[in-house]
Amino acid sequence: MSWADTVQIAIYLGALLLCVKPLGSYMAWIYEGRWSCGLERWIYRAAGVKEALAMSWKCYARAFLFFNAAGFAAVYAMLRIQQFLPWNPQSFPAVDAHTAFNIAASFVSNTNWQSYGGESTLGYFVQMAGLAVQNFVSAASGMAVMAALARGLGSQGTKSIGNFWVDLVRSTLYILLPLSVLLTVILMSQGVIQNLNPYVTMAETGQVLPMGPAASQVAIKQLGTNGGGFFNTNSAHPFENPTPFSNFAECLALLLIPAALCHTFGCLVKDRRQGVALLATMLVIFLPLLLLTVHAEQGNMEGKEVRFGTTSSALWAVATTAASNGAVNSMHDSYTPLGELAPFFLMQCGEVVFGGVGSGVYGLIVFAVIAVFLAGLMVGRTPEFLGKKIEAFEMQMASIAILVPPLCVLLGTAITVVSPMGLSGLQDRGAHGFSEILYAFTSMANNNGSAFAGYGANTPLVNIAGGLAMLMARFWVALAVLGIAGSLAQKKIIPAGAGTLPTHTPLFVGILAGTVVIVGALAFIPALALGPIVEVLR
Repeated sequence: MSWADTVQIAIYLGALLLCVKPLGSYMAWIYEGRWSCGLERWIYRAAGVKEALAMSWKCYARAFLFFNAAGFAAVYAMLRIQQFLPWNPQSFPAVDAHTAFNIAASFVSNTNWQSYGGESTLGYFVQMAGLAVQNFVSAASGMAVMAALARGLGSQGTKSIGNFWVDLVRSTLYILLPLSVLLTVILMSQGVIQNLNPYVTMAETGQVLPMGPAASQVAIKQLGTNGGGFFNTNSAHPFENPTPFSNFAECLALLLIPAALCHTFGCLVKDRRQGVALLATMLVIFLPLLLLTVHAEQGNMEGKEVRFGTTSSALWAVATTAASNGAVNSMHDSYTPLGELAPFFLMQCGEVVFGGVGSGVYGLIVFAVIAVFLAGLMVGRTPEFLGKKIEAFEMQMASIAILVPPLCVLLGTAITVVSPMGLSGLQDRGAHGFSEILYAFTSMANNNGSAFAGYGANTPLVNIAGGLAMLMARFWVALAVLGIAGSLAQKKIIPAGAGTLPTHTPLFVGILAGTVVIVGALAFIPALALGPIVEVLR
């Protein structure tokens, strides 16, 4: 690495960390209900929502599932009747059933995996009313679950963990929407297109240039850790990401809200040291993998845009797979075997190293529950987390949350590699071909959405298996987290004693980071040994 590379990474991390406290404090302020406006109250009246209604975890979970099921149905229906919808610049036909199922599952689960080319498959109406809307509300759903878990940890002797509809509206109206408008304006100033014009055919060459409202969708795809590109090549496309400055702004947006939510969590549980410990744990895992990837990709320009270079591309690759985002500005299939190992492992850690908005923080807290349980076993003491006893129910829910994603990854990969239809989309055979399939299901089952760009996954088998993996990994984990929140909300807070393990110290940061890495390694090292590790060693 050159000094220029080091300075670039330092500026990026410095800008990110400078935003953590102000944005995190603002989001905590919103979730504590310290601000409201007439539009928010009008939305409640129009939707029949009782703002003051307190929900148990089961009621909260039912509302969460109902809302997302309705979103799934709406997106699926739009895709199936696309030819009758307005703003269809190329008269695109209806999307076939298995692809529509995969797209709907992908966007409602905040995964945004794409086995199709946006500019050659979807009209503007579907992109805006279907996909962009889900970019907002799927992100807001994850943030709502995080807020509910924080309330469960911070309260005692109650069954209430908040109101899902209120959390959803506030996340969208006061956090995601203003930030998206700001980023949209910045991107438009750099040349990202935003229009409803017909596609343009160049008279000289006959080349068709796709148009569309890209800037607004790019903004929320980054801020909401969605990642779905308006164009097939995603953020490598000059209409989505034309300049080094737009690249920096989009890359910063990848981690902005996930990092700030650590501070938000600390504010909500009335102990900001807990937020610092969560952020430190993320950085302890993130930084070595970032440096490894940047080092491994030095001089390898294959699959990368010249306007970004190797360091910006590697930084983006690590940030997007850490953040459960999936947007790409380079083709991961062209990375060196060592360079591709870090994005693999960041997803296989459970997307908790920053992770998705909301889901990264609540996923890391699940690992914290596992960590205090293991520490309690070592000293023969009932484990506690933030003054709450961790007992059988919490451990059962935590086990579901950390085991479901690896199960979906490995089962989906196994089914695909023994199926002729699953193998039909391979660009390469051998270890690299296995890596392509493993990466696809790792990305889908961990709600990331990035792809190797070397695997043709638009087949009925992969679309259906991948869609099921995305839904199971998103909603089983979220339901388990809500169960933990509801159980902990009813428990009394026990004052810390001499035998209490502090969860804000460097020691606990090391224990928590070790737990994340070990669980990821135990689940996936055998599979990685058949793909990326073989490629490194041969």
